[in-house]
Amino acid sequence: MKKLDNYTNCLNVLKEADFVLADNNDIYRTGVIGQFNLVFELAWKAVQIVLRAHGVEEAATGSPREILQLAYKCGFIHDSAVWLTMLRKRNESIHIYDEDRIDEMILLIRDSFIPTFVDLEKTLREKMEEVEENWD
Repeated sequence: MKKLDNYTNCLNVLKEADFVLADNNDIYRTGVIGQFNLVFELAWKAVQIVLRAHGVEEAATGSPREILQLAYKCGFIHDSAVWLTMLRKRNESIHIYDEDRIDEMILLIRDSFIPTFVDLEKTLREKMEEVEENWD
């Protein structure tokens, strides 16, 4: 599935980020936050597609928040608090000018968001295998 592959590719870029370099390089920090935003967008859209592949009609339309809540309800994501924090941080990220808030965002990406994205990738791949097995 193209959306899931795009998600995986962009996640791999984010996982390779040099968080030591992000400590002192403003353009690199901006790039890490931008990559997080891209991965987040691809994540919720991939979730939407996989939910639809599983026949979840409510996933046909919806905002990122609605899709994430539906994914939690259906067992596709496990920690709704982290996902809602990601959504909030994604929305705030275009207005971050304070160094302390940027530092906080970088640490959240490294310590919380990347592991959550990795868990989602594994879950979505498993869910797509379930759909493919049912088609055989």
